[in-house]
Amino acid sequence: MSKKSVERVDPLTLALPLGGVDSHCHLDGEEFAPDREEVLARARRAGLSQVGNVFLGPTEFFARRHLFAGHPEVFFLLGIHPCDGQTCTPDSLAAMRAAFVDEPRLRAVGEIGLDFHWDDCPRELQYQALRDQLSLARELGLPVVIHCREAEEETLMTLESAGFAGWPLLWHCFGQGPDMVRRIVGNGWHVSVPGPVTYRGNAVLREAVALIPRDRLLLETDAPYLAPVPWRGKRNEPAFTVFTVRALAEARGEDVATLWRCCGDNARRFFGLQTALSTSSLEA
Repeated sequence: MSKKSVERVDPLTLALPLGGVDSHCHLDGEEFAPDREEVLARARRAGLSQVGNVFLGPTEFFARRHLFAGHPEVFFLLGIHPCDGQTCTPDSLAAMRAAFVDEPRLRAVGEIGLDFHWDDCPRELQYQALRDQLSLARELGLPVVIHCREAEEETLMTLESAGFAGWPLLWHCFGQGPDMVRRIVGNGWHVSVPGPVTYRGNAVLREAVALIPRDRLLLETDAPYLAPVPWRGKRNEPAFTVFTVRALAEARGEDVATLWRCCGDNARRFFGLQTALSTSSLEA
């Protein structure tokens, strides 16, 4: 028996009022080379005022930041991913420091953290890269965005022992259960919810996201990864946040448009962004 085909719903048919924010995506990658401009246009038309592009290291940042020269709605994050921890050298840290001082669109250090799923980088180097970049964030007074995969307790202990309880910190791509939410928000941190909240088998995740305080809640795609239903398995993009926020609103028993704007406002406060841009300014 053949599998039932999935209806790929156009996100623009579910567009929301301007004011949303995709807090974490990777639009500088080759996956978006053919149609980056169209992707950003769809994001605006879907209701996104701002999009956070994450550069995975200073080399990538300096080589690719020009891709967004004509898009003031795109703000930047910069950090060395734990799987690339061996590249976190004094030279790369110096380059990051210079980038943050020079580029006002850089709003946070991240994504940084620990990833024990892959064997790309020895754990001791991941720990050192995390500690070094936390020190940089503290020196510059910047928010931190955390990547954590199969290293929850180790990441929490590292952050807590480094004195980052109460620091502006965003737990990127949250995918755990209620106990983890309680630990994160208990430290005064924020939580970013990605597309997998829409997956049928993720009931525990939906239970967890219902517990996140409204003022700590953000949306993200992590595009091109982790596309929500009904685009699961395809390339993700910022416009698909309209599917994620609907699943999130249903899990929380909240109005979709109100939650959309709330998550956007939370992102603007966290990253120190301007208020939502007007439709005319985005289309200029």
